[in-house]
Amino acid sequence: MKKVLLLFCVNFFLLSFSSFGQETTAMQQVITAHDEVMAKMPNLVQLINKLQPKVDSTKTGQKYQSAIDDLKASNSSMMTWMRGFGNRFTADEMLKGKKLSEEKQLWVDEEKKKIQAVCEKIDSSIRKAKELLKE
Repeated sequence: MKKVLLLFCVNFFLLSFSSFGQETTAMQQVITAHDEVMAKMPNLVQLINKLQPKVDSTKTGQKYQSAIDDLKASNSSMMTWMRGFGNRFTADEMLKGKKLSEEKQLWVDEEKKKIQAVCEKIDSSIRKAKELLKE
């Protein structure tokens, strides 16, 4: 897991410098979306830590547990996406901009949709948790 995360971080760094002034590729768009989602991950942990003490057996307490479950599911969906993405593409394709085959170009388009869905799920769980904490 750490290797995949490190690979994505290194990839973003290298792509940022190597693509300066060039048109953004679908792969770069996916990596950028990944990085935006990863930036939200610490917020998930903070929200879980704020919600956890409020969990109890009451109806209100169960709302907090539900919000925690949503946050954890969002985190899990991100980890699952990263594993799947890492299994589909080589380091050269991710890190060095190696040209993708037609099949892999279709895959990267699929991955773009998947990471957008993950982002929406994370944003939704964060928004719901923050609203619940305001009550």
